[in-house]
Amino acid sequence: MTKIKPSLGVCYYPEHWPQEKWAEDAARMVECGIEYVRIAEFAWSRFEPARDQFSFEWLDAAIEILANAGLKIVMCTPTATPPKWLVEEMPDMVAVDENGVERKWGSRRHYDFSHLEYRREAIRITEILARRYGERPGIVAWQIDNEYGCHDTTLSYSRAAADGFRDWLAQKYQSPDALNRAWGNVFWSMEVSDFSQVELPNLTVTEPNPSHVLDFRRYASQQVVAFNAAQCDILRKRAPGRDLIHNFMGHFLEFDHFDVSVDLDVASWDSYPLGNLERFGRSDEWKNWYLRAGDPDFQAFHHDLYRGCGARRMWVMEQQPGPVNWAPWNPAPHPGMVRLWSHEAFAHGAEVVSYFRWRQAPFAQEQFHAALNRPDGSPDQAYFEASSVKRELADLPSAETQRSGVALIFDYPSQWASEIQPQGQDFDGFAHVMTWYRGLRLLGQNIDILPSNADLSGYALVVVPHLFMPDLDFVQAVKESGARAVFGARCGSRTTSHQIPDGLAPGLLQELLAIRVQRAESLRPGVEIPVVDGGSFSRWAEQVEADASVTVNLETVDGQPAYATRDAYSYVSGWPDEILLSRILKSELKAAGLEWIETGEDLRIRDRGGLRTIVNYAPKPLDASHLIGPSDTVLIGEAMLDVAGLAIVQRG
Repeated sequence: MTKIKPSLGVCYYPEHWPQEKWAEDAARMVECGIEYVRIAEFAWSRFEPARDQFSFEWLDAAIEILANAGLKIVMCTPTATPPKWLVEEMPDMVAVDENGVERKWGSRRHYDFSHLEYRREAIRITEILARRYGERPGIVAWQIDNEYGCHDTTLSYSRAAADGFRDWLAQKYQSPDALNRAWGNVFWSMEVSDFSQVELPNLTVTEPNPSHVLDFRRYASQQVVAFNAAQCDILRKRAPGRDLIHNFMGHFLEFDHFDVSVDLDVASWDSYPLGNLERFGRSDEWKNWYLRAGDPDFQAFHHDLYRGCGARRMWVMEQQPGPVNWAPWNPAPHPGMVRLWSHEAFAHGAEVVSYFRWRQAPFAQEQFHAALNRPDGSPDQAYFEASSVKRELADLPSAETQRSGVALIFDYPSQWASEIQPQGQDFDGFAHVMTWYRGLRLLGQNIDILPSNADLSGYALVVVPHLFMPDLDFVQAVKESGARAVFGARCGSRTTSHQIPDGLAPGLLQELLAIRVQRAESLRPGVEIPVVDGGSFSRWAEQVEADASVTVNLETVDGQPAYATRDAYSYVSGWPDEILLSRILKSELKAAGLEWIETGEDLRIRDRGGLRTIVNYAPKPLDASHLIGPSDTVLIGEAMLDVAGLAIVQRG
């Protein structure tokens, strides 16, 4: 449990503005209620315009001005934007895309995680900055790099990646024969006699070996881990007592965020509800309904995901303040929506919500990206909403972020496995997990999202929508937790080397479930398999053979088990629609001794200690009185929520 004092922050770029504006900006930040300010993540060319020629005077002045105003500074390492002179020194440091085309210098993230010489340069500049600023008063935290994986830059098919991957395989398998067995290379005559013969899994005539691809995904993820850890190691020594942070993103799945977060004190993320709705939302009707609010569950999922990383501390490093510039369409949020997003983040355990950015840029790539202030310095809508949030936070009692009753397992390698072999054009592992998460939210549940190696003790219900490759430690952790556990389709369907397990799916989970999946099928859009008494499967369905000790709770209309239980463990043999999933989750929650409340389609709740935050994502007013208990005290808002309205109540 963590008791937090919620705070506001902002992203600031002093190098973009005349120095005479800095003191005024700092004073206005304080006036707005800002406490934290992030700086310098893209400034490498400004403080090292040529190798070993440094210009830190401007940065020294900016730090002094901001700190003297009483602001707490988040200093950044600048390694997301290596300068042109460095790329010219080592032109092969850039990543190579899946088609074999080199990514060019000219924007950002133009480096390859596998390039060891660039990693040494990142260590060098981090060491220089850490020696100068590591113990500087006013600097309370460091952000490592910026937005790992953005712009499809985790996977690189370069010579450096090929060399690194072969070395990684040699260490993992020790012999080519072991690799051949693990990958099933006897298929299509893909056997190798030396690790040097292994190619990267791109540009093959048809799909590459799935085991090969999965190992490459693991290798690429571990390069991100190593790159991040190298900078953290320096800052641990040179900046004692300062929090180390990275700002992850929404729906970025190319590397394992749990693994990267092991070296961090805080997992932060960049929350852009409207941009992500356009990129990852559902139907056009859905996107139009939530046009100015965002998906009601997307932000919440990532708050819970990143709160479950590393040291279990979470910030929002960049909160969308208005229209962005990078989605297919970029509408403005409802008035009040920035306020709602901020309070919702705090309800999910955020320590800081930091807005991007202080002033809208009048030049370069992000001219259309809104900020707290317009380019001329005049306040935009989000400025006033941030000030409102600050005033409201001052009136709220302190509260603790507590362990939830429900744990949901999210596993990055399982996501990669489903991308490698989806078996259905529209089978999306992340969307499958979101279906279950949304089902829990519609029943008013607080949820902790955890990796498969987490401690599960203390939870009443463990929900496992999409764990392709469980190991024995996970099975043991489930048994020892004493919790109920419900597993979604395809769980246990592969071994860790991406092969069908002996004895068929669900593999190691058969010890808990006593079932076997005899056949699986993917379903075309519009095709459904009804379940008796309501609900159906779509996209994916399985034929399951159940042991005599298993209770079949629900069947499809053709007599196949749809939801089967043995002791405290259940299996769902398809992709459930909202009606069916609600039936299943109510059954599981009841058996786990957990209460539920149906929020309605557009209302959501999140409890933090004794405080309940209720938010309205609908483009119309809604009555939320059913979510407020008779002994609850309304601290902010009221039961009738306006568009973008919220209420915060003290539970009675």
